[in-house]
Amino acid sequence: MTYPERFSNLPPYAFPRLRSLLAGVEPGGATVDMTIGSPLHPFPHWITDILVRNAQGFGGYPPNDGTQELRQSISDWITRRYGAEYPADTHIFPLNGTREGLFNASLALCPETKNGKQPVVLTPNPFYQVYAVAALAVGAEPVYVNATRETGFLPDFRSLPADVLNRTAVAYVCSPSNPQGAVATADYWRDLLESAEKYDFKVFADECYSEIYRDTPPTGILTVARDAKSDPERVVLFNSLSKRSNLAGLRSGFAASGPKNIKRMKGLRNYAGAPLALPLQRVAEQVWANEDHVEANRTLYAEKLAFADEIFEDVSEYTPPEAGFFLWLPVDDGEAATMKLWTETGVKVLPGAYLGRESGGQNPGQKYIRVAMVAPMTDMQPGLIALKNCIYK
Repeated sequence: MTYPERFSNLPPYAFPRLRSLLAGVEPGGATVDMTIGSPLHPFPHWITDILVRNAQGFGGYPPNDGTQELRQSISDWITRRYGAEYPADTHIFPLNGTREGLFNASLALCPETKNGKQPVVLTPNPFYQVYAVAALAVGAEPVYVNATRETGFLPDFRSLPADVLNRTAVAYVCSPSNPQGAVATADYWRDLLESAEKYDFKVFADECYSEIYRDTPPTGILTVARDAKSDPERVVLFNSLSKRSNLAGLRSGFAASGPKNIKRMKGLRNYAGAPLALPLQRVAEQVWANEDHVEANRTLYAEKLAFADEIFEDVSEYTPPEAGFFLWLPVDDGEAATMKLWTETGVKVLPGAYLGRESGGQNPGQKYIRVAMVAPMTDMQPGLIALKNCIYK
C-alpha cells in the first residue's frame, strides 16, 4: 500500500515527541506540567446557563456561515479592538477553532502556481505546526524564516531574496508570537503590508494571544491595514476565545478578511468542513461581547509574568515576554534541559527545538525551552523556582 509523500518529512508532533523523550523516566518530584498552552483559569461562569437554554440546538445542523448574531458580535468586537469596520455578513467567518481556519485558508486561497512556479508559504521559525502542514497540503514550498533574539523574535521577511518573495503566496505571522511572546509593532506590520503589496501575497495574521498582555494592547494588523488603506483581501486575521476567555474546548474562532477571501473560505467549508454546534455559537455570541472576564484573566497573567521577571531577572539573555503566557528560556540544549528538569524536579517543559525546523543551518529553538504559565499560581510559583534552581544555579 502506498501513501502520499507530501507529509513524509514532518517530524513527530511536539507533544508525542516529548512523551517519547520522557517515556519510562521517573520524575524527580511531584509533577508540575508546564508544557501545553491549555488555559486553566476560570472561564465565564454564566455561559452554562446560555448553553442549557439552547441545548435543543444540538438536535439540528448548525448554520454553515455561523449565526448572524455571532458574526455581528465578532464584527462589533473587531471595531472595538482594532477600530476597523468589518461587516458581519461579508467580512466575518466564524471558525470551529482557529486551527481549522489557519489550515483551510491555505486550501481556499493559495494558488497552484505563483509567477509560473511552485508557490512559497512563509512561516516564522519556531512556529505553530499547522502553518507548515497547510503549506504542504497545497503543494507549496514552506520557507522557514528564523525568529531569533537578533530579529526581535519575529521573522525578518525583508531579509528574504527577491526570487523567494516573487514566489510567495502566503505569509503566516503570529503576534504576540508563540513561543516567544514578542509583539509586532505598527512599523513591522506596515513593512510587511508593503512587501505583500509589492510582491502580491496574502498575510495570514494569527493573533490568538492578542488579549493577554501586560499594559498596552498589542497593535493588530487590522488597525495598521485600516490606516494604510490596504486592500482587505490582502490580510486574513485569525483570533479565538481559547486564550482570551479560557474556552479552548468551546472551539470558537473566526477569520476576518475581504469579501472575496471570505466567500472562498465559506465555499470550501460547504464541501469539507464542520461549523460550530448551534448551542456553542449562542455561547460565543455573548462571550465575544463581554470584556469583564477578559480583564480579570489578564490580571492573573500579569501577576504570573511579574513573578517570572523577578525569578529570572539575573538570568543572562532572559527576555521578558511582552504578551502571551509562555516563557522562552535560554539553555545550553533544550532536550537536555528538559530531561534534567524532569528527572531532578518533576517539572515538565517543552524543548524549543520541537517547535522549530532547521533553516539556514540552525534550529532556532535548539537552545531554548518553552514554559507555559497556565497552571494556578500556587503550582506555578514553586515550579518556576524549582526550574530556576535546577537549570540556572
